[in-house]
Amino acid sequence: MGNILIIDDDLQLRQSFERLLSAEGYSVTAAVSGEEALEMVDEDLPDLVITDVRLPGMDGLETFKAIRAIEPKLPVIVMTAFGTTEMAIEATKMGAFDYVLKPFEIPDMLDLISQALEAGRLMRSRVRLDEDPETYGEALIGRSQPMQEIYKAIGRAAPTDATVLIRGESGTGKELVARAIYHHSLRAERPFLVINCVAIPETLLESELFGYEKGAFTGAVHRRVGKIEQASGGTLFLDEIGDMPLSIQAKILRMLQDRSIERLGGRETIPVDVRIIAATNRNLEKAIEEGRFREDLYYRLDVVNLTLPPLRERSEDVPFLVDFFLNRFSRDLGLPNQGVTREAMTLLINYSWPGNVRELANAMEKCLIFSRARPIGPDDVALQVIGSEKRSGQTPEAPDESIRKWARQALVVGGQNLLNELTDHVSGLIISEALTMTGGNRTRAAEMLGLSRPTLLAKMEKHSLRTETSVKSD
Repeated sequence: MGNILIIDDDLQLRQSFERLLSAEGYSVTAAVSGEEALEMVDEDLPDLVITDVRLPGMDGLETFKAIRAIEPKLPVIVMTAFGTTEMAIEATKMGAFDYVLKPFEIPDMLDLISQALEAGRLMRSRVRLDEDPETYGEALIGRSQPMQEIYKAIGRAAPTDATVLIRGESGTGKELVARAIYHHSLRAERPFLVINCVAIPETLLESELFGYEKGAFTGAVHRRVGKIEQASGGTLFLDEIGDMPLSIQAKILRMLQDRSIERLGGRETIPVDVRIIAATNRNLEKAIEEGRFREDLYYRLDVVNLTLPPLRERSEDVPFLVDFFLNRFSRDLGLPNQGVTREAMTLLINYSWPGNVRELANAMEKCLIFSRARPIGPDDVALQVIGSEKRSGQTPEAPDESIRKWARQALVVGGQNLLNELTDHVSGLIISEALTMTGGNRTRAAEMLGLSRPTLLAKMEKHSLRTETSVKSD
């Protein structure tokens, strides 16, 4: 879940935090001063620090600066009383994840803790490019030509401060690409914050991004710094920007043009230094035509354009992805990984993967769980993967294209005497289907296939095909 360090000289508050967070599944340690906390951070780095501003000895701001010197990517939440909000805002500008006012609402604090832990994970967990299947952590996997082009584009874009627009269907890995750009950028030691423009209601998205001044609206009882200011010096990832409301698009455009923002209810122009990476699965050109997306914002975002290929267009990468996910889930779940049979791999390669890499990862996790410590076979794939396609009512591909894809991927997997193996496999399937269609009548099946009855019997023997005695008489 996460290791959280609480820094506060109030014994009752520390104990309350420990009870609350332990009940939520977190591991909690506590310090009464900044000096004690620094020793603990230096000895065993936590996943999150929550500190009060007023501390004996070093105050919270000094403690925060010292923590950043030890680990710049460690998220810190600052707690403050009503009289010291300016100091908390200053800490946020310097890179603190956020601040909260005492007393605070427990559900709001738990939500903020969850966000901070996820932000810390995203900043510290590097995204590797086309790593070995045994690699721990997260990686962009693929050796196909489309993925090689993506790797090159990441390498060219990362060292610059250029705005990046990442396009692609859901599940293709847009966030992984954004994080890879961040990790290889000159801003890698500064914050990386994510805003999902769909997940946050329109009424809250503007204040989440730009912050607000006290009295800006009902309930705005104090000044609030937004995510753009919090990401100062770092990178802000705007996911699903194609769904951003037009009113907020205008403010994002101004921020990109002027490198400044205004908080809601404020008149002060605040300079900001933040790199924007945006992503969308929408057709932005169509959205522009329909008046749902600003054309001027599109051109501001489209400095570097990366379009991720859907998995069905790089199916030669499926075996590498399968190996990667099976190794990962085997480690995470403590389950043996016996691999995938050739027949199952063929099915996986030929599946259309409407949910792309995300769907493949989910499928491999399910297959590993239900395969019961044996190699994943075609039945497992048919149940856990292909069955979902049938239930969704998808239209199958043209036969020639399916066969070509199957053959191409079988060639990638390789094998001895491969042509004969593939030909025999297809032959066996056709004979089996003919026998099924004729109810096991071998004479009729032979006629249907254009074979003599003895030839059919010989091929049935070769492919270990049997029919029930009750239906095979002819």
